[in-house]
Amino acid sequence: MPGSFDIRREPVIVSFEEKSAFTEVYGFVGSQGKVFLEGQRILPVGCDSDTVLVFMHPATTLNLMPLPAALARAGRHILCCGSRFAKNDTPLIMEKVAADLGAYIRYAREELGYDKVVLCGWSGGGSLSTFYQAQAERTTITETPAGDPYDLTAMDLPQADALMFVAAHIGRAHTLSEWIDPSVIDESDPDVRDPDLDLYAGPVKPPYSAAFVDAFRTAQLARVRRITDRVLEQIEALKRSGGGEIERGFITHRTMADPRFLDPTLEPNGRKPQWCYMGNPATANNGPVGLARFSMLRAWLSQWSLDHTNADALRAIPEVTVPLLVVENEADDAVPPSHPRGVFAAARMQDKTYQVIEGATHYYKDQPEHEAEAVALLDRWLSERNL
Repeated sequence: MPGSFDIRREPVIVSFEEKSAFTEVYGFVGSQGKVFLEGQRILPVGCDSDTVLVFMHPATTLNLMPLPAALARAGRHILCCGSRFAKNDTPLIMEKVAADLGAYIRYAREELGYDKVVLCGWSGGGSLSTFYQAQAERTTITETPAGDPYDLTAMDLPQADALMFVAAHIGRAHTLSEWIDPSVIDESDPDVRDPDLDLYAGPVKPPYSAAFVDAFRTAQLARVRRITDRVLEQIEALKRSGGGEIERGFITHRTMADPRFLDPTLEPNGRKPQWCYMGNPATANNGPVGLARFSMLRAWLSQWSLDHTNADALRAIPEVTVPLLVVENEADDAVPPSHPRGVFAAARMQDKTYQVIEGATHYYKDQPEHEAEAVALLDRWLSERNL
């Protein structure tokens, strides 16, 4: 493993022209004909490189997370990219996030001078990076799931040279369908619930039977689809009205109720029982940052509807041909083992590698030895491929 470098941080501002039917986020995006993106480059002092590792999450920024900085201290050049929806996924359209990522990769090559670009899809960035690379290699999307024109085929998305899928889930829609609380009967009142499906206050306690888990999963998917049906109906109603109102926001209550949170015998790994990466699951279930808590109609279809989203790593990975590294954190409290294993099984490229970091949690919190192991693993894999 390389020696430890001091690091410095540089702001990165990327902009490009884009027309939008209406303003989506506060500021210029969608109203002034331009998209402005804010990122950060993290550089090891005194260490040049022709390769940059690109981190991007659809809904947040990653420059203050531990892994990017640790990789920079190990001698790697890092570009952390914020999408136009950074820290507010309420109106997020995954197809537009892909366009944002493409703008960063183009900037990295044309303005920053990097010859090689590696997508480092960590956590929620894994499905995004996989979706992006699949579209960059063979672009097919010309509209959003809501039917609004958005032509990625006209954007000439630059390809990356490799893909790393690190402690990452297979997609926001998949994750919501596995975490949403199916006990909710009335979407306008989270206190109206089916007690037999209530993990936190109902009579059924872990360990859960296979029959209960099957019924729970079926009810989860049914709830997601009921919300999706309502979203589609509202979009059509707004179109029929013919007025200026074309969007609407809504709240989805209780979205953090996965039986795996409470029962460590389900997809067993080293995670802490009765816990999730957001803390106490019963509190997170209706907390302010639970998945899909606040959403616009179009955003629901693009990022949360399993039947409509394009950002699905399981569907995208067979289209990716560049080298792939999949890393499973063995004690991950956010990503179940089936997600990285599913991506690896579906991948078709000749150069693919699967690694497990025993005992590592999602964020490597208070685990400097596991963080160091992750950095060494990534660095070694990259070096073996002259990246």
